Parts: sequence; structure tokens; C-alpha cells
Amino acid sequence: MAAPYPDPLRVAFGPGVTPGKWQRVWRDRRTRGRLDMLPMNQDAALAALTDGTAHMALLRNVSADETWHAIPLYREAPVVLAPKASLVAGLESVSLVELGGLDDLVMLTVDLHGGSGSDAVELVAANVGIAVMPQSVARAHSRKDVVARPLTDGVESSISLVWPTAGAHPLVDEFIGIVRGRTANSSR
Repeated sequence: MAAPYPDPLRVAFGPGVTPGKWQRVWRDRRTRGRLDMLPMNQDAALAALTDGTAHMALLRNVSADETWHAIPLYREAPVVLAPKASLVAGLESVSLVELGGLDDLVMLTVDLHGGSGSDAVELVAANVGIAVMPQSVARAHSRKDVVARPLTDGVESSISLVWPTAGAHPLVDEFIGIVRGRTANSSR
């Protein structure tokens, strides 16, 4: 008799991260056994990893240390989100120096640790100010009344697959293989 499958592997993911490709590969390879994807903000995902609610997470700017394993997956460029009728909207791209030269410009804070960035997008749409955020977050909250322009000298964010250094779920290695692009026939 085959060994029973462990509980579902639960993977949290932060704002703007789109794990759909990896979820599809998982379903194709594992006809039995579940992968639960849990959308959360960064702080909630780290808490879920700590209390065991999630086994792994796809998060921004988390490095390996004594608490977490972290595999960097990709880097993401920042964009400036601005109202469609603003001066920024007329530019192909923008730099921090150019933004600093605009009078009466309000730079909004984007909280991706405790939030999703949607509140900043709402304020930009209401013409309260502009916001700098990762491109995927701006895309996830896209609206017709705001535009996103590349920020040429902004700080990139990195997306990493993160999991606790102690007590790893038995299927962690299988998910690592999927995000690293190993085929079903690959051997480690």
C-alpha cells in the first residue's frame, strides 16, 4: 500500500506575486495531493510561516537567515503610479530627480507589509498624489484613471521562495523543484 499523502502544502504569497504558473505545474505533476495558495500581505505571510498556517511563502525582499531559507526567484522594477491627467502620465519613464522637481507633488506611502497597496492606488486615482510600487502590484490594481510609468532609478524588489529552517513540510523539496524549473523527469 502506498504511503498516505501528507496534509496539503500551503503556500502564502504577497501582493503582486502571481504563483499561477507554479500552481498549474504542481497540478499537472501531482494528480493527488493538494496545494493551497494563500494570498496575504507580507506581515501576515511571515506570521503564517511562524505559526505553521503556511509552509512556504513567495515574498518580497526576504533573505535567508537563521529563521528562514530563502531562494531568490526574480527581481522586479518599480513604477510610479500617477493620475491619468498628471504631468507624470505624459512621460515614457521618470526618475526620482524629475519627481523631485515637480512642485506640490505628494508622494504617497505604499504599505505592502500590512496591506496590499490598493489604498495607495485609490488615493492616486483620487488625485491626492503619486506612489512608487513594484510593477506587478500596480498591474494587479490597474485602473483606467491611473497610469504606471517606469521609475528609472528606483530600487528593485526581489521575490523569494521562503520557508522556515526548522520543521519543513515533506513536500517542500517538490515545490522548490517546480519553482526552479525542474522537469518531472529531473533528478536532484
